Amino acid sequence: MKVIIVGCGKVGTSIATQLNYEGHEIVVVDINGDAVQNLSNSLDVMGVEGNGATYDVLSEAGAETADLVIAAAAHDEINLYTCLMAKAAGVSHTIARVRNPEYTKDLARVKDLLGLSMAINPELTAANEISRLLRLSGALEIDTFSKGMVELIKVTLPADSSIANKKISEIDILKGKVRICSVERSNDVYIPNGDFVLQAGDKISVALKSDIASKFFKRINVSIGKSRDAILLGGGKISYYLAKNLINSGSNVKIIEKNPARCKELAQELPEAIIIQGDCMDQDLLLSEGIEHAKGVAALMDYDEENILSSLYVKGVSKAKVITKVNNTSFNSILNNFNLDCIIHPKNLTGEYIVRYVRAMQNSVGSNVETLYRLNDDMIEALEFRVHEKSKVTNIPLRELNLKDNLQVICINRRGKIIIPQGSDVIMPHDMVVIITKHKGLSDLDDILSRH
Repeated sequence: MKVIIVGCGKVGTSIATQLNYEGHEIVVVDINGDAVQNLSNSLDVMGVEGNGATYDVLSEAGAETADLVIAAAAHDEINLYTCLMAKAAGVSHTIARVRNPEYTKDLARVKDLLGLSMAINPELTAANEISRLLRLSGALEIDTFSKGMVELIKVTLPADSSIANKKISEIDILKGKVRICSVERSNDVYIPNGDFVLQAGDKISVALKSDIASKFFKRINVSIGKSRDAILLGGGKISYYLAKNLINSGSNVKIIEKNPARCKELAQELPEAIIIQGDCMDQDLLLSEGIEHAKGVAALMDYDEENILSSLYVKGVSKAKVITKVNNTSFNSILNNFNLDCIIHPKNLTGEYIVRYVRAMQNSVGSNVETLYRLNDDMIEALEFRVHEKSKVTNIPLRELNLKDNLQVICINRRGKIIIPQGSDVIMPHDMVVIITKHKGLSDLDDILSRH
């Protein structure tokens, strides 16, 4: 597909990188010529210097033949106007980044009026992700399939777990209810078979129905309760959205923010929250505000270095679930050496959501991938397929299919009935099937079969 991305900042760069990886034809546009040149050179894509909100520049970028225009400039108003001009140039699908909380309330109306395919708010997206992680405080990551009916939850296996030091095939409570999809051990990632022996300290990703998650993890001695007392370090947009989510779900929220004017704004917008004016890097302040007793802490300040350092400090003085916001992905190699619970990259999340939308667009023109998640630092992909009538994998027991190595079928959704499959189960036409694999770029369910 041909995609025009207006805006070469962090969000635009993340989107361009992920869509380019998917093999799409990308054109990047920005009024800053250096930003255009740097991004177009690093990705080997076409770049256009100019105001992407104008008809002429969009035409120069090839809007007449584009399948999608994504407006990711710094200002919401410019992004909305860009989408309006893209529509005038004949582009059917448009996506706008909209960050202002005041506009968020009207997004449904704006989408209808401007004919937007999607309006995405990076801060709100990140807040929703963090809220889900705090809902299950023992989870390191949570992804969902089949419209939320199936969850893929990553946890750390404790030494006293009932399934530690056991082969997966020997764990009776898994059969037909739960599937262990991947295992992280040291710097290696495995997609395990029945002979794989789990060890204490493994980070395991488990697929299961959302309504049995708490019961299952209790049985394997993994604490995964809700964070009812949360402290948010920093009072930016993510903190605002996150606080609203947490308060609505019944949690007690405290926000620590350095800027007095911002504290006044938050106190007016979030009367149910406790707003503390102070420096989040002040250890005495954090202790006086009860950081050691909090169940959940999110480091959401403007600077990555402050978020990382404060998270390390909190982990040293409390047992809280700690979530760290990091914008600069170049820190990833360093962060692997730290024992941080959860790291959130808001810009990458935005790109991932848009990639999923583009995958859905492709579904109407041949690809049958409905949902895509990249896991374990992009080493693994989890994909949800819609099964066509002529698929080669239908009506054959899974144990008889010659599947590729490093691949599992983890879930079948048959008209709303969720099946965690065993060897005797079969895939039927019109099913929705979720697979997890180390193989990249699968676009059709038949690609799961080995050619040997």
